[in-house]
Amino acid sequence: MPLVSLLLGPRLRLSAFTSSDAATVARWGEDSEYARLLSAEPAYPKTEHQWSEWIREGQSGKNNYLFAARLLSTDALIGFVELGDILWTHRTAWLAVGIGEKVYQDQGYGGEAVALALDFAFQELNLHRVQLTVFSYNSRAIALYKKLGFTHEGTYRQALLRQGERYDMLLYGILAQEWLRPIDR
Repeated sequence: MPLVSLLLGPRLRLSAFTSSDAATVARWGEDSEYARLLSAEPAYPKTEHQWSEWIREGQSGKNNYLFAARLLSTDALIGFVELGDILWTHRTAWLAVGIGEKVYQDQGYGGEAVALALDFAFQELNLHRVQLTVFSYNSRAIALYKKLGFTHEGTYRQALLRQGERYDMLLYGILAQEWLRPIDR
């Protein structure tokens, strides 16, 4: 059986970040809507240097795998996906994904990036479980995670305060045997 090319999808490839990518990521971070979908921290612009440090840290350890999501057609950086805080003893990881280029949002690129990351997690790293949190107001991401086979495992009730309103933070997880079994995605 020939080996399948990891990190290569129909429209995307996952790659390392380059030194010039921090400027693009910093531009994405200036969009408060994007920032509020990714993090519970206050949405505020960070410097290119701060994003360079985030990239360096994400690519420097054995417990984190940070990938740039690039278009196959142009090699343009459009987002990222990360498997982080890996606990090797338990074979678990946290997943984060973001498509920062607005023109490529809502076109399935986030799903493709997550699918590639899950293939890597379960087939290359031999992980058993991947988990994530998502804010209750992020209906697009919730729909994506359900479509990919993630299970809603819990709710951090009223965990976020945004513009005077309380929102839940939801916990989702997927196990290797759930991802690797053939289902209609």
